[in-house]
Parts: sequence; structure tokens; C-alpha cells
Amino acid sequence: MKAFECRMCGECCYGEGGIYLSRKEQERLARFLSISKEDLFSGSLEERNGRIYIRVGADNFCIFYRKGVGCTIHPVKPERCALWPYYPANIADEDTWALAKLACRGLNRDCSFDDFVRESRSATSYPSQTLKIK
Repeated sequence: MKAFECRMCGECCYGEGGIYLSRKEQERLARFLSISKEDLFSGSLEERNGRIYIRVGADNFCIFYRKGVGCTIHPVKPERCALWPYYPANIADEDTWALAKLACRGLNRDCSFDDFVRESRSATSYPSQTLKIK
């Protein structure tokens, strides 16, 4: 039984959130979009609390999300996006994981917390990501 299978619903792309980018991710995104890092920042990013974040549009979705299309930067999406739903908080705390299941259609409602944690060990697409798994 698979604990998570993305439904491409975009729910995780909704809301002013915390998708911040490392310098490496900013550079990769600018290259992917064939624009300068300065143009990327002026049109798509903002600085808050000393970090660089992706902006949201008037519809409150990530500016790189298009309804009916999905993530327009999927091949170079930020590590935080690629990590969902295997965030450390979801892995470390069963109550937090239960809340994530209510918010994300891709999380298998019949999957146990232990199975979710086990699946998280091999599920991230960025090998550099280090997760603290119980």
C-alpha cells in the first residue's frame, strides 16, 4: 500500500507560504526560465525574514502553479516542494501527519503512520535532503 501518490490537485501550492529558495535553487530556476536572477527576483520572488520566498498570485496560489496544468517549474521545483508530504514535522509527529492527511488528497487515508514513516525513507527525490526520521 502506497502512503502517498500525488493527485496534482494543487492544494499544496495554495496559500501564502513558506517555499523559500536556496541560492542554488534560485540559480537553477532562473536558468530553467531562461531569465536573469535579477529578473526572477523582481517578478517571482520576495525577501521576508532574511530568506527568499516564491510569491503567490492574486488567486493565492504559487505563481508557478496553473490550474489545469499544474506546476510550471516541476522539473526544477524547490526542494521543499519535492519533499512534500515527507516534511520532518509530518514524520516526527503522528498528530501532525493526521492533519496533513486531512489537507492532502494524495495521502492514503488507510495507510498507517508507521507505513508512512517507512515510505518516507526512500521517497524524497533530492538525495541531498537529510530527514530526521524516528
